[in-house]
Amino acid sequence: MGEHQDGDTGRLPVDPRTGQSIPAGPQPGYYPGFSTLDQQAFWDEATRAVVLDRVHNPPPIRFFAGEERALAQAVFDRVIPQDDRDADHRIPVLNYVDDRLYAGRIDGYRYEDMPPDGEAYRLGLRGIDDTARRMYGSDFTELAPLEQDDVLWQIHGDTPPEEVEAWKRMPPDRFWLMLVSDAVDAYYAHPYAWDEVGFGGPAYPRGYFRLENGQPEPWEKGERRYEWVPPPTSSSGQYKQLGGRHPHRAPAGQEGTH
Repeated sequence: MGEHQDGDTGRLPVDPRTGQSIPAGPQPGYYPGFSTLDQQAFWDEATRAVVLDRVHNPPPIRFFAGEERALAQAVFDRVIPQDDRDADHRIPVLNYVDDRLYAGRIDGYRYEDMPPDGEAYRLGLRGIDDTARRMYGSDFTELAPLEQDDVLWQIHGDTPPEEVEAWKRMPPDRFWLMLVSDAVDAYYAHPYAWDEVGFGGPAYPRGYFRLENGQPEPWEKGERRYEWVPPPTSSSGQYKQLGGRHPHRAPAGQEGTH
């Protein structure tokens, strides 16, 4: 896994009206033609510099290396698949998670049954690989996409094989929540993701003034809904309740009030 194949239509979402794969493009989502970066003339110099740096200068990967880096990339490729984005507009999720771990930044607290974040990632990635070997007899990076999804569903549901050593030392559901929180933080802090969801970008110094009824600002695009179904190589259309062996545990991640 890890490397995307733009010509692999079997991994692209499908238009249910035509049955044809929806081709990868620069801007998935419900707001075609909208670009947050088109609004940069209305930002001050500091805001513009921060946003453009996010686009053009992702941090180098320094925490993960070698096979661990390839494994981490494969995991994030399944947590937030970007097969519907062309190669020039994929968001470097791993780079930003790696940068947090390399710098030792935390979200203010950690659960008492969790190791420090960097240690948790190294342990959790080993746990994912060991779970893959227990379930399919191969490393996670060698599995087909649906098999990789199946492995991650076990971590999500707190139901991996009990003999995997990593999950004896760390709750898999706690690790899963940290992993997903980091992935979402990295993805939706990027302007390309703002385009995808129709977010108009920084409000300073121009500000927003249509604050009621969900009406778009004059510079925003109207939402255009469309239907799609997941490709046969993805379980993106499934939903499973968190809980597993701890159904009464609050599904809080590394953030929020407590």
